[in-house]
Amino acid sequence: MPRVWLTRRDGSQEPVDARTGRSLMLNIRKPGQIQAICGGCASCGTCHVYIAEDWVERLPPIQPEEETILALSDWREPNSRLSCQIKVTDDLDGLCVTVAPED
Repeated sequence: MPRVWLTRRDGSQEPVDARTGRSLMLNIRKPGQIQAICGGCASCGTCHVYIAEDWVERLPPIQPEEETILALSDWREPNSRLSCQIKVTDDLDGLCVTVAPED
């Protein structure tokens, strides 16, 4: 089971034992962390996270629908991703993500 290191909006950190085959969003979705209003359809942007720089190139590229939603965020950064669009695999063991501020 890969371990993901999550930094919340308040700066606190927590290791998350992530289930493979599920989206990162489903693994880190808890009250007070991310809302994920659309349930993982890449249509709301409420699961926006920042990927640690050393992990950005290890993830699959951003698809057009994800790019469209991220472009609407005031908090968009080069390492921004929608956590609903990242499928957890064993290769993501050690991934570090930070929850983006709410839009």
